[in-house]
Amino acid sequence: MFVYYLTIGFQIFCIYHAYKNRSPYYWYFIIFFLPLIGSIIYVFTQVINKQDVTAITAEITTIINPTKKIKDLAKELEFSDTFQSKINLANAYLENKDYTNAILYYEKALEGNFKEDPYTINKLVHCYFETANFDKVISYANKIDINKEFRESIYYYGLALEKKGLLDEAEIQLKKVDKRYSNYPERLELSKFLIRRNKKENAKEILTEMASEITAMTSQNKRKYNAILAEAGKISNEI
Repeated sequence: MFVYYLTIGFQIFCIYHAYKNRSPYYWYFIIFFLPLIGSIIYVFTQVINKQDVTAITAEITTIINPTKKIKDLAKELEFSDTFQSKINLANAYLENKDYTNAILYYEKALEGNFKEDPYTINKLVHCYFETANFDKVISYANKIDINKEFRESIYYYGLALEKKGLLDEAEIQLKKVDKRYSNYPERLELSKFLIRRNKKENAKEILTEMASEITAMTSQNKRKYNAILAEAGKISNEI
């Protein structure tokens, strides 16, 4: 019975879409006389365009075989050794969490005319943080305007400063991520940093604020941050 009503609903959607988009009349007959199959054919040929299908197919292929994208982009680089082809390959390695190879190709991309490219440098800040090369994180972060264009890198920069013993400067940077209704993982890390600096009251204030914000969210958004909320509560109770 459920399948029957689902098919009817599917048909209604397709007929409405055909009417709205002034599709040829023969689609009405296909949808009506071949309820399920006709509707599926209509959706894949008229609702989802070819570009969408290509994107979905590429995404599925990447999930099944994550190295295929890298191999394809490596071949493209061999064929056309350009700044963009290096960036594309580096991005693919970054997506695959292969930070060492990502660094290799981002660095290659900075050779020649693009040695000051801020977007590439920003990617390197992330990659060098993941490989615990904190000197490089600090060096590259100081080459770009992270306060204006690349605020997501402030987090990596601040933690790298802490690792190098520059605690006051690290605190200045990390406090910049403390924005209401956003940056929950980063704010959680800020609270841990403050605890490490024996500033427990400041940490508890941030944790309490985060918990209040997440609790007030809709059910769907709240589920997204359930793990953050649980950890914030646990840390707060331990202070």
